[in-house]
Amino acid sequence: MIKRALISVFNKEGILELAKFLVNKGVEIISTGGTYKYLKENDINVIEVNEVTGFDEILDGRVKTLHPSIHGGILAVRNNEEHMKVIKEKNIKPIDMVVVNLYPFFEKVKENLDFDEKIEFIDIGGPTMIRAAAKNFKDVIVLTDTEDYKNVIEQIENTGDVDYSTRKKFAGKVFNLMSAYDAAIGNFLLEDEEYPEYLSLSYKKSMDLRYGENSHQTAAYYTATTGKGAINNFKLLNGKQLSYNNIKDMDIAWKVVCEFEDIACCGLKHNTPCGVALGEDVYDAYIKAYSCDPVSIFGGIVAFNRKVDKKTAEKMISIFLEIVIAPDFDEDALDVLKTKKNLRVVKCTVKPEDKFNLAKVDGGILVQSEDTLFAEKMEVVTEKKPSQEEMKDLIFAMKVCKYVKSNAIVVVKNEMTLGIGGGQVNRIWAAKEALERGKGALVMASDAFFPFDDVVKTAAEYGIKAIIQPGGSIRDEDSIKACNENGIAMVFTGTRHFKH
Repeated sequence: MIKRALISVFNKEGILELAKFLVNKGVEIISTGGTYKYLKENDINVIEVNEVTGFDEILDGRVKTLHPSIHGGILAVRNNEEHMKVIKEKNIKPIDMVVVNLYPFFEKVKENLDFDEKIEFIDIGGPTMIRAAAKNFKDVIVLTDTEDYKNVIEQIENTGDVDYSTRKKFAGKVFNLMSAYDAAIGNFLLEDEEYPEYLSLSYKKSMDLRYGENSHQTAAYYTATTGKGAINNFKLLNGKQLSYNNIKDMDIAWKVVCEFEDIACCGLKHNTPCGVALGEDVYDAYIKAYSCDPVSIFGGIVAFNRKVDKKTAEKMISIFLEIVIAPDFDEDALDVLKTKKNLRVVKCTVKPEDKFNLAKVDGGILVQSEDTLFAEKMEVVTEKKPSQEEMKDLIFAMKVCKYVKSNAIVVVKNEMTLGIGGGQVNRIWAAKEALERGKGALVMASDAFFPFDDVVKTAAEYGIKAIIQPGGSIRDEDSIKACNENGIAMVFTGTRHFKH
């Protein structure tokens, strides 16, 4: 039987309905500060917390509920005679329901506030109360989610109480929330600590997904509670709900085009670029990217780093695509794309900003910094030096190579991929795949060093004029010699770009 409830909420959504319902059921309501004022202004009979504690709020409201009269009422186990005897002796009345939502630290930490202002949005009293109530959930109903108010109202209306399984679920939601809340605060305060002792993640479920990579796998999408993040802030303008594979592919396609200041287009399939190009405009960039591999792009994703126009939209809808992603779309372009009702049209305006990359293994998580370093050096190691145009193509090719599964080889001409070879277990297979598909290419990029000179010799057979690679093999001299013999320029970057 619920006789007493404590309500202290930052988010007032739905609280009037709940409070009125409780009062009508004869429940006494205790409240604090802004919530007390809000309820009082709406003609709800409410007791201010200092009437219960006999102690006024102090320290600008930092201390108001941290008192035995509150926590004794929450934590007392009702079927423990000693507990009930003690609180009776101390003139403490049990509190049967705690309704609290926290200061919006998740939101405020993203805003342009100074450090001290953000600190003030770290809630202390709220977490203490809901943790206490959650521990004693058999006797105390704890509500932190406005979506749960309706469930509680219905159960009390129908049975006069809230059942055990629901109480337990609400208690679990408290600790689930607090783990994310505390993680966000910990990460904020340890922002200069690259790898702290404990890995604390703070993510909130954004959507349930129909399935994972395959139809027999379940899936959900969680977004970071702090920071912006590109795939945390997109808008779906048209099409079906996004799938697990869609979101993974969007991430890579968007990262590829964001590598470039010039107008860029990336066609992507199965999390790997199948065609990338720079162009004079988005139409030109798309035509070039498409022509690299018109077979694989079918059913894939196309990303741009510029606004999409009608002409480009009309060209794209001539084939089946899953997603088009760009920073914006002309109105008439959007109208054209919407004629394909299932085509997912995604507006993304935030550039990638993650500092770390996580990979799950069975029983652990691998954490590494994002691969943001392009090259430690640009050292020409051959007799022939690349021309200015070749150097532009080499840099373009290596930027694409970063996003191709290892072993990765990319061959390019005029800032346009002609052949991409990736995911092979040895480098010569990747090279042959890229070169065979990319006939006419003039430059080559490799994500890692050449263990033998076979890649250079094969590249020479296909007319490659310049190569960029990290270097660092014990047989580098063999590859340099082969380049010199075949009139090929080669640049060492000193930076490997494996993507497993």
